[in-house]
Amino acid sequence: MSNLMSKPITIWLTGATSGIGYALAEGLLKDGHHLIATGRREEPLRELAKLAPDRLTPALGDTTNKEDLDRIGAVLDQHQPVQMAILNAGTCEYLDVAKYDSEVIEKNIVTNVIGTSRSVEAVLPFLRAARSQGLAARLVIVSSSAWWFPFGRAEGYGASKAALTYFAHSLRADLAAEGIEVTVVSPGFVKTPLTDQNDFDMPFLITAEDATNRIIKGLNKGQSEIHFPKRFTWTLKLLGALPQGLIDRMAAAMTRKNNEQQEDNK
Repeated sequence: MSNLMSKPITIWLTGATSGIGYALAEGLLKDGHHLIATGRREEPLRELAKLAPDRLTPALGDTTNKEDLDRIGAVLDQHQPVQMAILNAGTCEYLDVAKYDSEVIEKNIVTNVIGTSRSVEAVLPFLRAARSQGLAARLVIVSSSAWWFPFGRAEGYGASKAALTYFAHSLRADLAAEGIEVTVVSPGFVKTPLTDQNDFDMPFLITAEDATNRIIKGLNKGQSEIHFPKRFTWTLKLLGALPQGLIDRMAAAMTRKNNEQQEDNK
């Protein structure tokens, strides 16, 4: 189904009001697609709608809220066939182990995993409806490359993205018989309002526009795995293949270095 996006289709995009999501919305609209754009903030959705009033349908809501998703489901129903869902809504909160707070873990899991799983529940009937009409359908889940290596302070974020990727891979296996394809997007560091809050060096940082171009290129090719930038992601994959004892020592050394840098910057 690599030709799914060769002509305009209807796509549901979550997390559309900032960062990668907003840039993705701009890129997909530029390519002529019809977007149902979901986010928690109304003003950015209005700004997006100005770009293509006839092809952007705002669907305000929080993907962790079942009532919001019920309302969004009604919007999806009005704009069938929906052939793609890009589930991009997410958060990133880091843990200060000296002041360990399990709520940091919970916030990452609820937004990144529970919110995405509820979004799948909302959109899956419409992807199935598209398949019943003989149309291609694809579910796209935006994860992260962060979980490939145990970075300090990322206990909550990394765990949520590891769970999200496993969830997506299992869905890929289960949905294969129905012809619904599943793509996992695993970015490295992308300059967004979330990463602007980071107080550590971010190697191979790219812009949200660059990330969008890479994602859309991968989707146009029908790729099941999209990860970038390759210099960073392949490095993480190689590091993750080392013996666990060596990984542990490297991770601890990196964490100490980052902590020292933060102290020096105070």
